[in-house]
Amino acid sequence: MAQQKKAARKTAKKAAKKQPRHAARRSAAKAARTAARPDALFAPVKGAERRVVGHVQLEVGRAGDARVKRLIYPPGFHWSKDMKPAVGTDYCMHAHVGFLAHGEIHIEYPDGCIVEHKAPQIVAIEPGHDGWVVGSEPVVLIEFDFENDTIRRTGMATSHRH
Repeated sequence: MAQQKKAARKTAKKAAKKQPRHAARRSAAKAARTAARPDALFAPVKGAERRVVGHVQLEVGRAGDARVKRLIYPPGFHWSKDMKPAVGTDYCMHAHVGFLAHGEIHIEYPDGCIVEHKAPQIVAIEPGHDGWVVGSEPVVLIEFDFENDTIRRTGMATSHRH
């Protein structure tokens, strides 16, 4: 038994000697690059127009007649606090159609109805709502719209209904 262990140690030492020292350095460098690479969900969108509105990072690109948008809402975001002063309406009057890729957001309508959305989830949010990020993670929403014609072209209701 002792001879088997001794033989196994010799074999391991020989294998280690055969492996070039630079291979270990390459592995470490690759691991460092991978760790430093930003998550694709948060990386800049190639070809998109970028801007920040009410603390929301917005990137917009065209796809035919539609716009494809990625919105990143930071932790602590609340529409009535962060966006209302910027847009001047009591509620968000945009219809949101898309895919919630990261995080959790709650939507409240004037009738007091609260709808909870948690990634991964498809969302259809009618105009006339307030909303806020829940928890310490940002919310990433991939949205599709037709500017002022989104409601008609997607067949959504013009306001929240039960």
